[in-house]
Amino acid sequence: MFQTFEVTSSPEQGPPRLSALREVMKTAGVDAFIVPRADAHQGENVAPCDERLAWLTGFTGSAGFAAVLSDKAGLFVDGRYRLQVRAQADPVFTPVDWPEMSLSGWLTDHLSRGAVVGFDPWLHTVDEVKTLRKALDAAQIELRAVDNLVDRVWEDRPAPPDQPIVAHDESVAGETAASKRARLAEGLREDGHRAALLTLPDSIAWLLNIRGKDIDRTPVPLTFAILRDDGSVELFCGPGQADGVTDHLGPDVAVLPREGLQAALAELDGPVLLDPRSAPQLLADALESSGVKIAEGDDPCRFPKARKNAAEIEGMRAAHLRDGAAMVRFLAWIDEEAPKGGLTEIAVVSALEGFRRDTNALRDVSFETIAGAGPNGAIVHYRVNEQTDRAVKPGELLLVDSGGQYEDGTTDITRTVIVGQPTEEHRTCFTRVLQGMIAVSRVRFPKGVGGQHLDALARYPLWTAGMDYDHGTGHGVGAYLGVHEGPQGISRRSSVALEPGMIVSNEPGYYREGAFGIRIENLLVVREAAAMPGGDDRAMHDFETLTFVPIDRRLIDVAMLSAAERDWINGYHADTLEHLTPRLDGAALDWLRAACAPL
Repeated sequence: MFQTFEVTSSPEQGPPRLSALREVMKTAGVDAFIVPRADAHQGENVAPCDERLAWLTGFTGSAGFAAVLSDKAGLFVDGRYRLQVRAQADPVFTPVDWPEMSLSGWLTDHLSRGAVVGFDPWLHTVDEVKTLRKALDAAQIELRAVDNLVDRVWEDRPAPPDQPIVAHDESVAGETAASKRARLAEGLREDGHRAALLTLPDSIAWLLNIRGKDIDRTPVPLTFAILRDDGSVELFCGPGQADGVTDHLGPDVAVLPREGLQAALAELDGPVLLDPRSAPQLLADALESSGVKIAEGDDPCRFPKARKNAAEIEGMRAAHLRDGAAMVRFLAWIDEEAPKGGLTEIAVVSALEGFRRDTNALRDVSFETIAGAGPNGAIVHYRVNEQTDRAVKPGELLLVDSGGQYEDGTTDITRTVIVGQPTEEHRTCFTRVLQGMIAVSRVRFPKGVGGQHLDALARYPLWTAGMDYDHGTGHGVGAYLGVHEGPQGISRRSSVALEPGMIVSNEPGYYREGAFGIRIENLLVVREAAAMPGGDDRAMHDFETLTFVPIDRRLIDVAMLSAAERDWINGYHADTLEHLTPRLDGAALDWLRAACAPL
């Protein structure tokens, strides 16, 4: 299996590790040290050698950071992880609600003038450092770059990964790497940039049509690159990593050792484009110390990668139908096995991965499967392990959020199902979440509209009942890349215009702490909307649904639905039945037909 269930959190190790870190802080001459859950590439998934926050605190969530002082340690997490952090971290770490409380605000509250805050410049972006330094300067607190102090006390720290780089087939990519390089180089010339520093592995993987296995769940090699204005590229990676793709990369891509990056930056002619939201402060310092002019702006791959071409969209469609058939087999299995008793969350996760593996196309899961039974469903990013494994009991909701990595696409789907008979509260809350999901699925919106304008559509049915959820409604998704991809999204803060070819998730939810969690998620691709009779000439967009898996009819309160909402569900289930019938047989097909029956 790709997933395991060993307990990786060690909260009991928190106090002695914290004490050891404080000792080296004294030696380094700093009064505070920041420990982010990050690597030099700012990816969501990090290699074991970069799991410093988990090693120190026991908290294993995918986002967060700690600020360690001589007498206190704050552990900053957002709303997704507020339950998890209390369960995993020792009390020596005080949970801090972020972003309600900023790091700078917390530090200035607890430090005196003249204090020194240390940070590893490989692990913090230019924008992060700029913002924090401005706030600390105002309080007469120094922000100082130092070597990573956690690494000094982490004695058995794993070695960095160096898995082989592989080629990504052009038929799936939809464009040659040479064409992409030429297209982006033209943009550099138009903007007066001599080169661009690329630090995001998914950007480099997209640009060069390569993939890798340096980290779990996201099929990318951990590399850096310099794209020059003539379309040539220098790729910085580990020894031998690119040996198998030399011919694929071609003569205009030079493969160089990762350790040579800073020296190469020093020799560049500026201006060099650098994305301050993702580039490590250390690399900006390397350019500035050599007198190379920096031009701050978007990673040039960011928007072209987000706007999927026809081949990528077709690959995503195929991946979702394959994945949808596996999901139906899984849901049919749940309905058969759960009433027998003895089913656990670990068994659920194992079975689902097994059904995906049966496709003979699964390369990895796209993230650790979330399978939360009863109250565990209220933990938004719950990950079952041998200690937390819970039985799936009659009368409880089971929330399953999962996805697969296939060479033609990446999937992400959530279904919440009932074991046995639902309560009225289950049905009412589920239906409100469903109404929000339908509203986003059906919406038409003018060109230029961003996800922040659509977010309220998903929340409105909950808001009318005094309810809400503490996560975004949707995130971007890559094509056999990261399951979380920018810049597009659907949230209160997502101002980026949604453009044709962009893929987003649509996943409203509702969570009752200690009782249950509900989330329903499909992936959508933005497209140009057909003209409406009587409409003006305004360019409009809408969504094509990529995910086809039945929604649990037992949890729908039909009386709460409008005629349009009922029609949408019936139409969605009719499409699901049509798409998946050729891929199923036997009991799974019988289950699908019943699950897709009209309301």
